[in-house]
This record gives sequence, structure tokens and C-alpha cells, in this order.
Amino acid sequence: MKKYAIPTLFLFLWISISSMATTWEEPWQDQIMREADNFVLGKVLSIDSEKGMTIQIVKNLAGNKLPEQVQITHYYLLRYCSRSAHDDHELDWSKVDSCYFFLKKDEKGNMGISTPTSGYALVKDGYVYATYRHSFIKVPISPDIYEGTTIALFRHAHGLTYDQTYIKNFINESLHLPPVSFEKKDLATASLQHIALECIFHLQLTDYNDQILPFLHNSKNPHNQISAARALTWYHSQPTQEALIEMIANKKNDTFIKVTCIWALAASKPIAYKETLLKLAKKAPEGPMSLGTDLSDPRGCTIIPSVKGALEKVIEQL
Repeated sequence: MKKYAIPTLFLFLWISISSMATTWEEPWQDQIMREADNFVLGKVLSIDSEKGMTIQIVKNLAGNKLPEQVQITHYYLLRYCSRSAHDDHELDWSKVDSCYFFLKKDEKGNMGISTPTSGYALVKDGYVYATYRHSFIKVPISPDIYEGTTIALFRHAHGLTYDQTYIKNFINESLHLPPVSFEKKDLATASLQHIALECIFHLQLTDYNDQILPFLHNSKNPHNQISAARALTWYHSQPTQEALIEMIANKKNDTFIKVTCIWALAASKPIAYKETLLKLAKKAPEGPMSLGTDLSDPRGCTIIPSVKGALEKVIEQL
């Protein structure tokens, strides 16, 4: 399994390489949904280097009214860190048929997606390759589950009601199964569990503490440990705080897991544990980390703070 973060020693090498390439900071999925106007299933009709891409709206699943065809001409969350004269990061849309899009209209009436690598989910061989957290992790899932869960997340992100019964049943069915690895043999179940945990985070649900904790402690699946930590953002009890602190203190845990646990812990304002956090911060590793796993990845300047930096920020607020 690939590491989540580039070690600090290689971060300087990435900075040198990125100065000669096109790179950007990739947005998180909750921001993409909040800023989008529509969630649609579209069919790619044509691509023009100047006019952009024309898609047919197969389903307008959430959002404003749309015509049968729209132009996708720009990126609404693309924030460059560096630029190169040779941008080769574009997806070959000529090979794409059906695709889900998060669209945002500009002042000219044209649509945009968030970045060249986010704001859409490809459909291939009957599966949607879906993002619920960040484009660095995509899970294969059936279209009906993708639509049912994502419509709920999109509507909630826009302050609208959603089908709570559907979401409750989906989460209970998915988290009732024991935690599994993210290996190929377990991928179908792991994907469902990943989505269920991310739904708890996005929808700010507070009735699943006992179901979440086994996933936080399942070291065979660090992907879903991160999702479990995110889900615990809304759980502020003493046992939950202690579980998160234990994860932060565990030297075996990946930096990304620790920082996610710190972010979740921060939401509960853990004043009673200030001294414990101060002790952890003194020994915590320094230096920011990139989410990129490949030095050539244009999303490589998506940086998370160091464990020390994340802890110090929490402590400042206590």
C-alpha cells in the first residue's frame, strides 16, 4: 500500500521539481460540493481546444435547472502553485463516455469543474470511480449507491433536506459488517464502509460513535482509519477524545492519520487534555507533508501541516 505523505526529506526535492512543472493545491470534496451549482450525470459529446467540452445532461441529480447541453470551459477551484509551458495533466476526455460532474456556472453562463483532476467521477464497466474525501482516493461503487449518497451530501452542503431514511439504512448496513482491509479481496466491502464513514462526516451525524471506533483502530486499513477519524469530528465525549489522543500518540501511525485525528479532536475543544497535547507536541515531528505519492503528480502542492504544527494550532485555541 502506498504511503499517504511524501517524507520531509523528499519535500525539498518535490519543491525543486514543482518549480518546473504545473502544480496546484487540490480541493477537498466538501468544498467542491459547497461551491458547485449542480450535480449531474453527463455524456461527453464533443471536445474543442478553444470552446471546451460539450456534454449532454443525462440526469440533473441536484441543483439548478439546466439546458439539455452545456459547455464546460473552465476550472472553478484551480489555484496554481507553479506553471509550466507544457501542461500535460489533462484527462483524455475523448475516451470518456458517461461521467458525473459537479458544475459551477460562471458569469458568461458557461460551466466549470473544480480542477483537471477533481469535480467529476468517471463511469467504467458499470462502476463509478467516486471521490468522497479527496481525489487522491477513489473507490469503485455502483451508480445507485453513488447517486443516493452523493445527492444527500450535495443537498446537505447547500442547506437542503435529504433522504435521511436512505442514509441511515445505508450506514447501518455498511458499518454492521466487521472492518476489512483495503486489499483487492475486500475492496467491495471496504468501499461501502469508506463511503458510510465519509457520509457521517459530511452530514455531521452524531448517532454512530460505537460503530465508528472499530474502524479507527483497524490498522489493516489506514484509508478507513482516516475516514473514521473524520467521522468522529462530531463526537465530543471523553472516551472519544481519549481514543483520538491514543491514535495521535501511537508512533506506528501514519502522519496523515495523526493529523486527521488532531483535526477531529480540535472540534471538541479538549481543554482537559491541554497538558497531554503539550507533551505530545514537544516530541512530534516537524515539517509539512505533501499528500502526493508521486513527485510528478500535479496535485503535489496539496500540503497538510506537520503533526507538531497541527497540535500547536489546537493548543493555541484552548
